[in-house]
Order: sequence, then C-alpha cells, then structure tokens
Amino acid sequence: MNFFLRYKNPVTLILALIVAAGVFSYAKMQASLFPEISFPKIKIIADAGLQPVDKMMITVTKPLENALRQIPDLQNLRSTTSRGSCEISAFMDDHADMEASLQRINAKLAEVRDQLPPGVQLTAAKMNPSILPVIGYTLESHSLTPLALKMLANNTVRPYLSRVAGVSEVRVSGGANKEYWLELNLQKMSALGITPDVVNNALGQTNFMTANGFLSDYKQQYLTLTDASVQSIAALQQMVVKNDGKRVVLLQDIANVSVQEAISYTKINANGHDAVLVAIIKQPAANVVALSAAVKKQVASLQLLLPKDVTIKPYYQQADFVTDSIHSVLDCLWIGLALAMLVSIIFLRSFQASVTILLTVPVTLSFTLIILYSIGYTLNIMTLGAIAAAMGLIIDDAIVVVEQLHRTQEEQPDLPIGEVLQKSIRYLWPAMTGSSLSTLVIFVPFVFMTGVAGSYFKVMTNTMMISLVCSFFVTWLGLPVIYLLCSRNRSHRVHPSHSQRWVGFFMDRPWISMVFGMVLVAAVVIIIPRLETGFLPEMDEGSIVLDYATPPGTSVEETDRILRAVEQQIIQTPDIAAYSRRTGTQMGFFITEPNTGDYLIQLKKDRQRSTDKVIDELRQKIEDSQPALRVDFGQVIGDMLGDLMTSVQPIEIKVFGNSEQQLHTLASRIADVVEQTPGTADVFNGIVIAGPSVSIVPDAVRLAQYGLTPAVLQTQVQNALGGNVAGNILADEQQFPIRIMYKGDQRHSVAALQELPIFLPNGQLHPLNTLASVIVQPGDAEVERENGQSMGVITARLDGGSLGMVMQQLQQRIHKDIQLPPGYSITFGGAFAEQQKSFSELLLILLAAGLLVFGVLLFLFRQFKVAGLVIAIAVLGIAGSCVALFLTHTPLNVGSYTGLIMIVGIMGENAIFTYWQFQERLHQMGVRQAIIFSISTRLRPKLMTVAGAILALLPLSLGIGAGSQLHQPLAIAVTGGLLAALPLLLVVLPTCLWWMHKNNSEVLANP
Repeated sequence: MNFFLRYKNPVTLILALIVAAGVFSYAKMQASLFPEISFPKIKIIADAGLQPVDKMMITVTKPLENALRQIPDLQNLRSTTSRGSCEISAFMDDHADMEASLQRINAKLAEVRDQLPPGVQLTAAKMNPSILPVIGYTLESHSLTPLALKMLANNTVRPYLSRVAGVSEVRVSGGANKEYWLELNLQKMSALGITPDVVNNALGQTNFMTANGFLSDYKQQYLTLTDASVQSIAALQQMVVKNDGKRVVLLQDIANVSVQEAISYTKINANGHDAVLVAIIKQPAANVVALSAAVKKQVASLQLLLPKDVTIKPYYQQADFVTDSIHSVLDCLWIGLALAMLVSIIFLRSFQASVTILLTVPVTLSFTLIILYSIGYTLNIMTLGAIAAAMGLIIDDAIVVVEQLHRTQEEQPDLPIGEVLQKSIRYLWPAMTGSSLSTLVIFVPFVFMTGVAGSYFKVMTNTMMISLVCSFFVTWLGLPVIYLLCSRNRSHRVHPSHSQRWVGFFMDRPWISMVFGMVLVAAVVIIIPRLETGFLPEMDEGSIVLDYATPPGTSVEETDRILRAVEQQIIQTPDIAAYSRRTGTQMGFFITEPNTGDYLIQLKKDRQRSTDKVIDELRQKIEDSQPALRVDFGQVIGDMLGDLMTSVQPIEIKVFGNSEQQLHTLASRIADVVEQTPGTADVFNGIVIAGPSVSIVPDAVRLAQYGLTPAVLQTQVQNALGGNVAGNILADEQQFPIRIMYKGDQRHSVAALQELPIFLPNGQLHPLNTLASVIVQPGDAEVERENGQSMGVITARLDGGSLGMVMQQLQQRIHKDIQLPPGYSITFGGAFAEQQKSFSELLLILLAAGLLVFGVLLFLFRQFKVAGLVIAIAVLGIAGSCVALFLTHTPLNVGSYTGLIMIVGIMGENAIFTYWQFQERLHQMGVRQAIIFSISTRLRPKLMTVAGAILALLPLSLGIGAGSQLHQPLAIAVTGGLLAALPLLLVVLPTCLWWMHKNNSEVLANP
C-alpha cells in the first residue's frame, strides 16, 4: 500500500487545517496600499524667522551641512535655502538603520545648535508614507466664525478622533487662531509719556505664577505661590501700566483690549468655501482599511455632538483606493483561476481532474497566506499582485501533475488508483524538482536590487518565491490526495498517446527553426531600442495633486482671488467629486511660501475618463485663463513615492556651478529647451523668488542722540506691522498669545512706513525716516545645493511621452543647444536616474538568473550542451515579451523587466519536462522516435499550461480594476513570452535535439 493511500485521511486533515489557517491569516493580516518599508531619507528643516537668503546660507545651511556630513552611511546631501528657512534632505545607504541614523542626526543638530543664530528652530523627521494623511475631513459652518470653528476642531474634533486605535496624529489646519490684542493709542501714550517698552515691562512684571518655597505649619507642609497671572480680558484691562504718584494708568486707558483672529498668511478652502481641514495620520503599522472604517464610525457619532450648523465631510479617503485595489487584484486572481479551470475542462474533459485543480489552488493560496502572515507581510498591492502574477505558475504545477495522473489512467485504465498515483509521482519527481528550482532561482538575485523600487519589488519577488515553494509542496503531497478523494469509477477504454507527424516535418526542415530563431533575435535587436521606457509602473489613483505658485511677492489675498477663478473651472469639471486647497502651506514636510500651495482633488468613481485625461483638461484651462499661475499636476501616491526618493517630478535636470546668476541664466535656457521638447509638461526652471523686501537700516548716530537702540527701533516697527507677543493668557486648558500692536490698519504702504511714528524714551514721537533709511530691495532667490555645490534644478512631468524617449531627446537637444562655461556641468536626476540605476541592476539580475537556471540544468542533466541549448531557448523567449510590449505600447519599466526575467525561468521549466521525457524514451526507442514521442506526449500539458497561465494573467494584462495597472507590464511581458514559448518548445527545441543527437548511436545515460 503506497503513501497516499496509507495517509489519505491525515493528509486530508492537514489540507483542511491549512485552508482554515489561511482564512484566519487573511482575516488577521493588515491591509495597506504598499508594503511597510523604510525609506533611506531624513529631512531636516531649519526655521530662522525672516533672515535673508545669503545670511541663512552662511549662518545656518553651511554649518548644518558640515555637521551632517559626519553622519555614518550618508550617501547624498541636498539643501534648499530660502528666506528664513532651509530644508536639507539626507539620503542614507539602503541598508542603514534609519532609527539609528535619525538619532545620530538629532545628536549632531544638538551639537551644532550653539553655532547657529539665536531662535533657530530645527526639526528632523524620517520620510515615509506615514507622514501624509490617509483620511481627510472638512469642517464647515455657515454661522460660526473661523476662530470658533478652529477652536471646535481643536477642542472637540481632534481629541475625539485621536481616541481611534491606529491614529498617530490628527492635524487641524485652516480657520483662525485666537489672540488677545492690545491696540495701543499712540497719541494717549505720548501725552502720558508712556512708551511701548513700559507696556511690555508691565506685562512681564505682573503676568506670572511663581513658587516661593514651602511653609510648615503644625505638621502640614504648604507650597506657597505668587499668582499674578492674567486669566481674563477684564483682568488684562485692569493691569497697571504706570503710577507716577499723581495718577494710575491702566492698560484700558491707553489701549483697546480685545479678542481677535491671529494674522495668518495661509488660506484653507474646501469645495469653494472657507473651511477647517482635519487630516488623519496613521501609525506606521496600522491597517488603513480598518482605520478608515473605525474613523468613519467615530465621525458618525461625532456629528451628533457638533452644533447643528456644523458639518464634517470626507474629502480624501486613501482606504477607498486601497480597498478597490485589493478587490480588483483579488478579482483578477479568481477570474484567472476560473479561466484556467475552463482550460482544464476543455483539454482533459474530466470532472475529476478539473475539480482537483480547483481545490488544489485554494490550498496553495492558503499555505502562502500563512507564511506571509507569519513573517509580517501585509495585504497590499505588491503581495496580492505577486500572488496573482504567480497564479499561472501555480496552476502550471497543478496541471502538470494532474495531466500526468490523467494520462496514466488513460493509458492504463485497469491500474489501481494507488499505483497510478505512485507511478505518476515517481516518474515526474526529478523533472518537477528541477523545473521548480529553475523558476525559484530566478528570483534569488533580486535580493541585490537597491533603492525604493528594489524595496518594493523584493517584497513582490519574495512573495512569488513563497507562493512557488508552497505550490511545490501542496502539488506533491496534497494534490494526489485531492485527486484520490475526487476519484470515481473510470472507463476501461485505453487512450494511448498519438504520434504527431508534424514534429517530424519540422525536424526534417531545420531551416524553419533557424529562420524563426533568427527572427526572434532580430526582433530583440530591433525592438528593444524602440521600446518606450519608464521607471515604476503607473496607476490611475482617482486623485490629483495640483501644486501652484503665483508670481513672487503676490499677497495671500491676491493669490486667493486668482485661485477662486481656478476653482470655478474645477467645479465645472464633471469628473471631480470634491477638492480641498491649501495656500501658504502644503501636504507633507516642506518649506512653503505664502504665494504657493496645493489642491487635493478627488475624482468620481464612476467617471468616464482617466485621471490623466482630467489632468490634461484642467492644465489647458488653467494655463489659458491664468497664464501667470505656475502649476504642477501629479497623483497623490505617485508624488509621495517621488518625494520619498529624490524628486517628485520624473524629469529632473541639475546644472552645477559657482555663480548663482549664471546658474539662473543656464536654468532658464535649459527650461526653454525642455518646454520645446514634445512629451513634456509643467516645466519649471527651478528659480524660486521669495518676493521683494523692505530693509530698514538704523542710523546709529541719530538713535544714540535720542537714547534709542536698534533693538528698540525694531520692536516698535514690528509693533506697527505684525505685533509682538508679550505674554500668554491661560484659558480652557490652552495658552493664547497677548500681542502688542499699534491701533489702525497694519498693512502700511512703503510711503506710510517711512512716516511711522517712533517713540523716544520721553514719550515723544519721531518719524521713522529721521532715524533710519527705508530701502526697497528685490526678492532673493532660493539656493539649491547638492553635497556642498550650488546647482540649478529644472523639472518637468511627462505628457504623452515615455521617460526614456523624452530623456533621449532632451539629452541630445541640451548637448546641442546649451554651451556650458568652464567649471559647469549637467547631470540628469529624478526618475530617469532611478531608472538607469534599476535597469543596470536588473540586467545583472537577468544574467545572474540565467546562470542560476543554467546551473540547475547542468546539475539535472550533467551535460553542458543540453544546458546551453535549454538556456538558449529560454533566452529567445524574451523576444516574445519584447514584441508584446511593443505592440501594446507598454513601456519597459521595472515591472516589465521583471517579467522578462521570469520568462527565462518559465521557459527553462517547460523545456526540462520535454528533455526529461526524451531521455526516458531513449531507453526504448531511437533518437528520432524519442523526440517525436516526447513532443507528442508533452503537447497537451504544454498547451494547457501556456493557455492556463495566459488566461490566469489575462485580467492583469488588461489592467482591469484599480491597482492592477501596477502589474500590467509584468503580465504583458510574461504573456508575450508564453506565446513565443509554444513554437520554441514544440518546433525549435525538437529540431535542435535532433540536430544534436541524430548521429548518436549510443543511448544516453539516465541522470
């Protein structure tokens, strides 16, 4: 009694437990859009108020750069210096410990802080997908003021939503902040001889709470406090400013004390109305789908607590795209399985065989999910896509074994079922082991792939390896038992294999195989240079990020007016469901000027047009109606990945030199070249002007004559323009600033600024232009540096062109039209640099995969010429992939390149079975008969496996559903290779075998 009959029941129990554990693992696995990986990038932002760019560069940027260069594992350092702030991106080695690197950077920042100007604020953060919101809500009201709405968001909405498990942060933006304004009456103060310094000192002397020490009184110890804090507007009004013995001057006597909205240089808008935005940031390991459902439930209960006029509505839900992507990939998986089942029924015409395959695949998938769950993988677009892409290989394994079992029953119908199982498995075991190894080893070299693409695609290839290993064990241990359970009374008719005459026809005409092989080689040589190329496969996310910038120096109010006109065009676009707008701030961790910002636009699910089509329409409308507005379109996740790497835009041209003026000239000329190149859009020369400034240069001699200092002068000018914070009031468990201001409109003209009254120590007033010079200066441009060298950065997006083709034209045009001065150089970065790096690594991976498959073949057959023949046939299969990519206008990117590598293993796997069958028959017949028999015997399983694999990949190849576009290039490449595999394995391989062995008189030894 053989193994399968003896252990049928225990194995059946194990298979049932695997399925149950797989369902449990699926239910417990976290769901996310992408795998949780660590990006080797840390960003540092330094805020130094409104320091000019040249001073920022000398006093802040360069000291920080010099300190950060000492960090271990640092690969690249980029900085952007603007007025009052600088942003530094530290790119670490791919294998660096990012937690340790962040700690080292914070330690260096602490060391260098004493060398920086006083008051500089430093912030460092790891860049990962968790820095961006996954859920966004708008808080709107027709009756509440922006101040009241902001307080409602901070006091009620934020703590209520923070209670949801998995929420890392609730960010509130928009509305207005509460401040207590002291609007000083200059004439009254001058008459009373009171200066702003007196008011400021009075606030400092009274608004405090300080511990005095402990008091012991009869076994009790008391803490004594001096509580002079101001806790209400009435107490603030009654504060004593001056007492000269004649009269007591209260604050209300010389100032108007009121609660006001803080001056803001940001504007928040949602669907055409001023609103407060509530953004949810998830914890790194949180399940975005479960988190979204929990937040939605919490918001429903929160709505009941809010005032009737206040509404809270979603404007962005990443979980919708994640859920749609997961469901569409799962749909692709099950549709592919159903189509493959149809192939089994058509070819085998056996219910038993078809049901065996149908039951085997879920067991394999369950086993795979158990392993993925145990190693901490999540359900994401890469792992599920890998399983869907591996479905063809999983079905291939099942088909090979089921077909052999079915064939053995057809040829020997009277053989007991136990012997059928044992004979078939023993016969296939060596070949199946070798074929499984040939497909597994092609994924091993992917461990050497680096960068963000490498991190993501290593997760995919690891998942495929796990799937194939699980398929191997389930196929050999579980499938025979499933076949046994599905067995029933069989017909006793004998169905011997029929010899296929056409095999001999091609063997006698080797020129056909030679011509076909030459055609494939020519196809590779001709098509590959003409293939469109890209980097990462693109997806239609159904959301748009629109970055914008008005001309330098444009006020927030004017920027808002321009954008209101843009929003009319957004509202009139039928495919748009909702939008939100930020002015003076942006999503993520960036330096943002008051004239810049972004839109987050959510498209309707049932729209008729793709996201790219909607972007093209919006871009054209905005450029026609608002030519002064600079725009840059992208998609949320694509931009996120770009920013986590080096550049948001796929096209990035860097020109290095010493002179900022010369760099600006070259950047403008290069931008003109890029703009004239077909296939580009949203071209930007990289020159960012912070806007004009007004310098007030104190006259030291005149100030000394009147007993003033430059610091006192600056404080008074700030009182007139923006006010000075002189303390805080504690109320409702929060601190609200007390701001000293001059009464009247703070938006002075330059002429009015020159006449600004300045207090002398005796309370008299003098105009500013008698004490200082007022000079209007043009705006400063931001300075970009990489590894300590100044550069200009020109960026653009693609519009109808492929990355490779557009960059090739750009390189040629720039080389022809741009003459660089001595000491200047140009390099190409962005997605193109990442693509070139990934392609170089993938080429090495392809060569390594080919060598590993060759090694498997050599160990299996122990003959160099046989291993060389099989690997040559496998490599020729790449031609089919190239033709498929060319005909479908699919770019050669990281995904499709991975498909080319997979074809080598798949072709090697199929060739192994043919040659194994050939060797087996050489013991019983001549070379020619053995070749014809092996091809005839393997014809049905080859047709089944190729058809099954193609149909299993068909939904992915067609890009059905959200998220499937990410794996579409891979599926198309594999499908094209499989179509080329049929003539290669059924015509070229037997011809080559006949040519190789026709003069052999001896029977080849069995391995």
